[in-house]
Amino acid sequence: MKVTRIEAWPVEMKLTDPYAIAYESVERATNVFLRVETNGGVTGFGCSAPDLAVTGETPETVLASVSDIVTPQLLGGDPLRTARILESLKEQLKNQPAAIALVDLALHDILGKVANLPLWKLLGGFRKCFKTSITIGILPVEQTVESARLWLAEGFTALKIKGGTNVDHDIERVHRVRDAVGKSVELRFDANQGYTVEESLKFVNDTRSARLELLEQPTAKENTDLLEAVTRQAHVPVMADESLLSLRDAFRLARGNVADMVNVKLMKVGGIYEALMVNGVARSAGLEVMVGCMDECALAIAGGLHLALARPNVAYCDLDGHIGLQGDPSAGAVILRRGVLYPTNRPGLGFDL
Repeated sequence: MKVTRIEAWPVEMKLTDPYAIAYESVERATNVFLRVETNGGVTGFGCSAPDLAVTGETPETVLASVSDIVTPQLLGGDPLRTARILESLKEQLKNQPAAIALVDLALHDILGKVANLPLWKLLGGFRKCFKTSITIGILPVEQTVESARLWLAEGFTALKIKGGTNVDHDIERVHRVRDAVGKSVELRFDANQGYTVEESLKFVNDTRSARLELLEQPTAKENTDLLEAVTRQAHVPVMADESLLSLRDAFRLARGNVADMVNVKLMKVGGIYEALMVNGVARSAGLEVMVGCMDECALAIAGGLHLALARPNVAYCDLDGHIGLQGDPSAGAVILRRGVLYPTNRPGLGFDL
């Protein structure tokens, strides 16, 4: 089998509900889609969700990489040699994980279609579905509570609250949400690097009665000593997110006991191939894994879901980036029922554009 044609194009999508986090406000997202055609009649599809603040990439840089590097590399080659292709691209696309993830997803899509298996089965097939959390951005207290109630009515039983700009305000929001949703709903909190060590410890101590499930990336990613200090003193499990961008980061976090958990996002680490290795490092170190996402269309969310379904040590799923994206060409690539994600169970990623 050989690659005969490659096409990439951007799609800008507005968010039904714009949101704010500690370092930015988001009203729209631009994803890059990829089509890889072969002479075997199989076509693979991929998607990239570059984020300048997280991955250091833009849609323009991803498209340029496809044109200048990916297309010459793939045309005429065997798309089933995923490791060979992706290892070569890692050398040529250094510090461009979302661009690599774009190709990675398309190649895994082809692999699944050739095998005539949904990717989650091909990768291990540990579970058939996964509960996902839903994210509530930084909002005033009453709006935070109202949003929590609305998502609860939609069937979600895990809520992730964003914060990091005002610790006292965040503490109040967490308590008010807990009072509103009751004891059975899982509450997670993401400070997106917004706290100091002192603020982080104040936050976890003052929200103890709210029984938070985890605290995600409370301190700046540039200094993992700060994250380690919080981890060592907090009673709540602490998760590294922005601090994890590569396999080397995973090893460094695991070796130093810097965090209790890691958030593995395909766009941060460079796709499924690399995520499997990151996941292996985490498992060997006893770190729990969450499979997370950026502002991603349903096709990219499908990639994360297939990974989460395949591996037994993935403990959490935060794959809600497609919810509220208007005009998503891949809507339907995953199935959401009352807060639980299911694959389409078609071969590969399970969706054709």
